[in-house]
Amino acid sequence: MNMTEFSLKGKLAVVTGGNRGLGQGMAVMLAKAGADIVSLQRGDTCQETASQVEALGQKCYAISCDLSKLQSAESLAAEIEEKFGSVHILVNNAGIQRRYPAEKFPIEEWDAVMQIQLRSVFMMCQAFGQRMLERGTGKIINIASLLSFSGGLTVPAYAAAKGGIAQLTKALANEWAARGVNVNAIAPGYMATEMNTALINDPKRNAQIMDRIPAKRWGKPEDMGGAVVFLASQASDFVHGQIICIDGGWMAR
Repeated sequence: MNMTEFSLKGKLAVVTGGNRGLGQGMAVMLAKAGADIVSLQRGDTCQETASQVEALGQKCYAISCDLSKLQSAESLAAEIEEKFGSVHILVNNAGIQRRYPAEKFPIEEWDAVMQIQLRSVFMMCQAFGQRMLERGTGKIINIASLLSFSGGLTVPAYAAAKGGIAQLTKALANEWAARGVNVNAIAPGYMATEMNTALINDPKRNAQIMDRIPAKRWGKPEDMGGAVVFLASQASDFVHGQIICIDGGWMAR
């Protein structure tokens, strides 16, 4: 193996939620490896991400897409490939969080989480996956969670959706591995992003979390970089249906 197997030069990556947080961190790392980026997010700009990507000499395109209202990804995939060319890498990162005790969890909030965290992910995999299958090559990277393995507290919808992401990743890998499309997932641990502000600001929960992480710190978006570049590159061609934990050692505890 040589380092050229990690190169993404000439590749186009679609990243949902690429305008901030983990999505931004992964988009920038993919750009460092040579990929151009299409960032999908609510709103039609991703100025900060674009600035970082373009500073690396890569292109960054912003597409407005509200995944909470997505009923089909087919027209979206067709539009992106018509405008920018074949998509080689899909990173399904966008997500929301809702916290309530399970017995009081509003069903409309359950539906909102499921729509963005699971239903839209399947639609994106299906629409872009069909095109990858036709070409006989492609990399799909879903963003799972530590809650793909455990239940968490006061986040039953998120836990159910992320458990579903792990199983969806394996199911698609079973069908598509022999046809040239790799489907894998990354399971971030506790990351210092906007989604976890409530936990970071809760002294008791923050202390509990820090005590459980062997690395003794919260993760950062850039910590996702090595795994996402690996899974997007030729170096992972024989890797299928895996959920890679980026968690500071949480799952080893």
